[in-house]
Amino acid sequence: MSQLDAAIRFCGLFEAEVLVDLMLRYWAHPCAGDKEATNYLVEAAAEILKQARDGHAFIEGVDAEDMNFIAAVWYAEFCHVADSHDPDVAQRQAWLKQVRRALPSCFCDPSNLV
Repeated sequence: MSQLDAAIRFCGLFEAEVLVDLMLRYWAHPCAGDKEATNYLVEAAAEILKQARDGHAFIEGVDAEDMNFIAAVWYAEFCHVADSHDPDVAQRQAWLKQVRRALPSCFCDPSNLV
């Protein structure tokens, strides 16, 4: 099983919801604690990962086959923020920056990590 297939399977586990909830809380996302926001991000991440399996690349510097769950969650929120006119956009953008800064290995070619 590839890493991408494992990430897709992970989306169906309760642990995926827990991880997203913890990510939202730890980096002070304005929707932290909102079950619907958590579920949306897990479901959107699953769809992004499935499209990556079909060869669609979403993040510059990350090939489709190297897409991972955290990057997919980040990208789902990135897209949501890009289309949003909500008053909490600045907080959401700060969350995006914090996640990317805290977990840079999720947003690069894995061969660069060795």
